[in-house]
Amino acid sequence: MDWDEFAHWGTHISNWSADYHKTLRDRPVRAQTAFGETAAQLPQAPPDGAEAMDRIMADFENIVMPGITHWQHPRFFAYFPANAAPPSMLAEMLVTTIASQCMLWQTSPAATEVETVMVQWLRQALGLSEGFTGVIQDSASSATLSAVLTMRERATGYTGNRDGIANKGHLRIYCSDQVHSSIDRACWVSGIGQANLVKIPGTGPRHGMDAAALQAAITADRAAGHTPAGIIAITGGTGIGACDTLGPILEVAKTEDLYTHLDAAWAGAAMICPELHADFWADVDGFDSIVFNPHKWLGAQFDCSVQFLRDAQPQLNTLKIEPEYLKTTGESVTNYSEWTIPLGRRFRALKIWFLIRSYGLDGLRSRIRNHILWAGEVCEAIRKLDGFEIVTEPILSLFSFRCPGSDDDQQRLVDALNGDGRIYVTQGSFAGRKIIRFQVGQFDTTRADVMMAETVIRDVWEKMQ
Repeated sequence: MDWDEFAHWGTHISNWSADYHKTLRDRPVRAQTAFGETAAQLPQAPPDGAEAMDRIMADFENIVMPGITHWQHPRFFAYFPANAAPPSMLAEMLVTTIASQCMLWQTSPAATEVETVMVQWLRQALGLSEGFTGVIQDSASSATLSAVLTMRERATGYTGNRDGIANKGHLRIYCSDQVHSSIDRACWVSGIGQANLVKIPGTGPRHGMDAAALQAAITADRAAGHTPAGIIAITGGTGIGACDTLGPILEVAKTEDLYTHLDAAWAGAAMICPELHADFWADVDGFDSIVFNPHKWLGAQFDCSVQFLRDAQPQLNTLKIEPEYLKTTGESVTNYSEWTIPLGRRFRALKIWFLIRSYGLDGLRSRIRNHILWAGEVCEAIRKLDGFEIVTEPILSLFSFRCPGSDDDQQRLVDALNGDGRIYVTQGSFAGRKIIRFQVGQFDTTRADVMMAETVIRDVWEKMQ
C-alpha cells in the first residue's frame, strides 16, 4: 500500500466509522454469533500473495462485524462502559499515524510533557491536592499491580526485587470483599499469594469495609507473626458499586504505617462533579496511590488509566531499572517508563487533551449527572414490575435487581435479554445470590435509551412465562 492508497482508504474508513456510530441503535447490542462461527470463516493458513484492500474490507464487514459486541451502543448496560468519544478517537488516529514509542522523554518529548500536564488537569478536575503527581497506565489492573509491588517492596525494605520473597514471611494485603478480581491477580503476580489477601466483609448502605474489623485483622496477623504490607480501598466496586468510607481506613493505615491504594477505576470519573465529593471522596488526599480509568465513564478511547501518587518515590524505588541503553544524558528529565511495569508506552495523553478541550469539564459533568439521574429513574421503574426486587440500591449509576424465582431464573432472564438484542446486561453475585447488574454510562445514551430497558425487561420476562 502506498500513501495515496492509504489516504483513499483512510477516508473510506472514516466515513464507515461515522455511519457505524449513526446506526448503532439498529444493531443488537451483543454479538449474536455462536462460538467458533467467526473462526470457521477464516482461512486456516496465511496468504502467500497480497490481497486487495476492497476484498479485505468486505471480509471485515461480512465476517468480523457480525461477531462484534457493540460497546459504544447507547443501550449497553453491562459491565462498565469503555467509552470512545469522537475527539478521543481522532486523537488515537493521530497517535497511530505518528506511531511513537514514548518510553523516555527523549524518544518523544511532547508525549512526556503533555502527559505530565494532563495528569495535573485531571488531578484538578477530581479535586485532589496539589502534591499529587501521576502516570498514565494502560489499565487499572496495571496500576493496582504497581501499587501492590510497591507495598511488597516497602514492607521488605526494598529487598524483594533483589532477593526474592521466599524468606520474607507472610506479607499481608487487606481489602474489602467487594474488590475487583484485579486485586486478587495482583497478589498472585506479585508473589504475595491469594492466601495472604485478607478480605474484610462490607457493611452499611454502601457495603464498605469495616474499619474496626480491618484493625482487628491486622492486629491478629501481627500477633501471628505475619507482616502487614498495605491496604486497598474501593470507590465504586465492580460488582455492586461498593464504596469504602475512606477516613477510618486511612486512620488504621496511619496507625499501622501501611501503604494505601484506592481503586476508583469506574467511579473516579464521577468525582469531576464536586457535589459528589462529600459522600464519596472525603479524605481521599490521604491515599498513597489512586487509580481511575478515563476510558470508562469519562469518554477516553481505551486504553487509558491514570494512577495518581502522593509521593512517586516509593513506586520509582520499586520499578525503576536503568540499563545503559535507557540512560538520558544532560538535564534531569521524567521518563515515565520508570513509573510503570511495561517499558514501551503509547502516547495516551493526547486523547485526554482532545477530549477535555472538546467538551470542557462542564460538558463531561452533564453526561455523568444525567447517567446518575436516569439510573435512579429506571431503577424505580423496574422496582414496580410485579415480583421484581431491587437487591442493591443505586450507587451513582449502578444497581442490581432480581426477577421472581431462583438463581437459575436470573440467568435465564439475562440470557433472554441479551438474546433479544435490544439491551445488554450481565449477571453478578451478592450475599450468596445471583443478581442482575445494571449500569448507565455509555457516552451517547439518552433518557429514552435508558428507560426503554424497563420495557424490554418486562416484555422479555412476560414471554418467558
